[in-house]
Amino acid sequence: MHGLINRAIQSFVCATYGRQCWLQATQAAGLDFVEFEAMLIYEAEVSDRVLDVLCTELNRRKSEFLEDLGTYLVSHANMEDLRRLLRFGGVTYVEFLHSLDDLSDRVRLAVSDLTLPDLELLENSPAEYQLYCSPGLPGFSSVMTGVLRAMADDYGALVVLSNEERRTGSELISITLIESAFAEGRHFELGARKS
Repeated sequence: MHGLINRAIQSFVCATYGRQCWLQATQAAGLDFVEFEAMLIYEAEVSDRVLDVLCTELNRRKSEFLEDLGTYLVSHANMEDLRRLLRFGGVTYVEFLHSLDDLSDRVRLAVSDLTLPDLELLENSPAEYQLYCSPGLPGFSSVMTGVLRAMADDYGALVVLSNEERRTGSELISITLIESAFAEGRHFELGARKS
């Protein structure tokens, strides 16, 4: 698994549960290091071991933990650059949803060796959508559910999300848009940020 993904997990745990929690998890998982390097590739088994230990120690289901990770990736101050990248997908939440079809390609432009599962958005009606997540990265749809929930808050939209695994190995996130302008969204400017 790509080091950027592992670093995101590490950052989430340290910011949410504390560095001591992270250090205990790496020790319990039998790692001989405590910091993932962002640009290295790790065996998937290493990442799985750390996730299993964390979920056991925190008494969380893996899907819940990964959904919280997805929320963190958009909403925490440590991840502002990722939030900005996602916000360039559109001015409204619906435009953002339609931009998800190209997300894996946009990620590869930024980090050529980071491959995310393909996403396909189907619009059943102006308020009902289905996002199909291709197989390839276990738990990816849970992370995307957290991202979608946090981005709805970011845009000020009210949505209902449900996540289910399909027999084909792909996963489906159902999105119901209750109201696109439910609340004031977080401030965002397309121009360059001021230091």
